[in-house]
Amino acid sequence: MKPFAYQRAADARSAVAAVAADPGAAFLAGGTNLVDHLKLGVATPSLLVDVSGLAADVVEALPGGGLRIGAGTRNADLAAHPVVRAYYPLLSQALLSGASGQLRNMATTGGNLLQRTRCDYFRDVTAPCNKRLPGSGCPAVAGNHRHHAILGASRECVATHPSDMAAALVALDALVVVLGPEGERRVPVEQLYRLPGREPERDTVLAHGELVTAVELPPPFGGYARYRKVRDRASFAFALVSVAAVVRAHDGVVDDLRVVFGGVAHRPWRARAAEEVLRGSQPTEGAFRAAAEAELLDAHTLPGNAFKVPLVRATLVSVLRELAGRPAGQPEEER
Repeated sequence: MKPFAYQRAADARSAVAAVAADPGAAFLAGGTNLVDHLKLGVATPSLLVDVSGLAADVVEALPGGGLRIGAGTRNADLAAHPVVRAYYPLLSQALLSGASGQLRNMATTGGNLLQRTRCDYFRDVTAPCNKRLPGSGCPAVAGNHRHHAILGASRECVATHPSDMAAALVALDALVVVLGPEGERRVPVEQLYRLPGREPERDTVLAHGELVTAVELPPPFGGYARYRKVRDRASFAFALVSVAAVVRAHDGVVDDLRVVFGGVAHRPWRARAAEEVLRGSQPTEGAFRAAAEAELLDAHTLPGNAFKVPLVRATLVSVLRELAGRPAGQPEEER
């Protein structure tokens, strides 16, 4: 680990000013991702500005409905929050499927959203990696890419985004509240992340010095929700494939829905083609399969991750079948 300066922030604005003034500075919150990168030599900041002591762990109702979640809220606290469990069960399910209880006790909402890929080559400073060292190459294309992207990748990077929570927040149409040197702005979580293109080193649309201060959820969507995660072992593993789905039906027809894939792209993948197929249709097995096929038309696989295409298809069909099969009037136990 290389030496760095450390500063504890008194408030969000001073934290933003300190990081914006130093091109090598970074924010430190729960540290569950960044500290690993410091130990591995992946991250070498000149200054760490600690924002963990800021009063950013409040979950409160918004005046017009919905919920505001402070960026410092721990994942364990958010998953267990009674309002989240009752009205946003998808978020609770996603959080509880990620990492261990010990890590959820440390990880923050803002940090979870901004965690970086778990690609082995990105984490190995002896290997080339376009995300870590632009222009050095992407050895995953010809190497170990079993966990890597089948949608939205480029020749420069085939890594995937690891956050379970981010997939759920995209499905819930959440906004990220960001404070920067120019003031505050709101960014839909779906638009927070970039596809790799020719600049895979840029994970998000955030500028240097911008700090995530909160996440805002709109009023509940209604309907039934499910987060399904497929992984190599039952716990403490990142998703090979995940599906976050919210489905609302009326009179035997899908009134509206939102579907997001995790583990298949550089960002949580909003399955808009699948949604278009299902919206206004009867929730049948054939419609579910057609929706999956429509979304996977542009899938591009490598030899080691081609299995993800049938796995995405099967997982989506299974989740939609489960949600559509609930009897009318049956209560959502997490609702």
